[in-house]
Amino acid sequence: GRRRQKKKRAYIERGREEGNIRLFNDYFSDKAIYPESVFRRRFRMNRPLFMCIVHKLSELPYFQQKQDGTGRLGLSGLQKCTAAIRMMAYGSAADAIDEYLRIGETTAIKCLHNFVNGIIYFYEDEYLRRPTPEDLQRLLDVGEYRGFPGSIGSIDCMHWEWKNCPTAWK
Repeated sequence: GRRRQKKKRAYIERGREEGNIRLFNDYFSDKAIYPESVFRRRFRMNRPLFMCIVHKLSELPYFQQKQDGTGRLGLSGLQKCTAAIRMMAYGSAADAIDEYLRIGETTAIKCLHNFVNGIIYFYEDEYLRRPTPEDLQRLLDVGEYRGFPGSIGSIDCMHWEWKNCPTAWK
């Protein structure tokens, strides 16, 4: 039979360095354009928690910013983590984040997979396990103190629906 020739993908100069600078100036600089309240709404967590996750994931080679063969910096860990969070927080298609973050669709999907695997790797034992009786009691106590007796679930309407997470399709 005939063998299919592999199509060469067209390279698109996205301006990844400018995307990283814009992201940093918008949310992470000392004089960030967007306040903490906007960050919380868009990232579904506060900035210090997000930065803690970014710093932890930067221990993994995938999230370390590298240089390409021409000496240009690749995508930052901040860009990669933001891409993953945006896809999960909004259920966005990978292609939809290209214009702001300057990340192509295939790379965005890799960001998501590596992000999820990194979160599991670092946080599974503490946060991704079944709650102990002590955990449940502590959550019930907090709920009661805050006026929600008997509540241990999400009441902030910011829980993530895993049906939109591509990793659920495996």
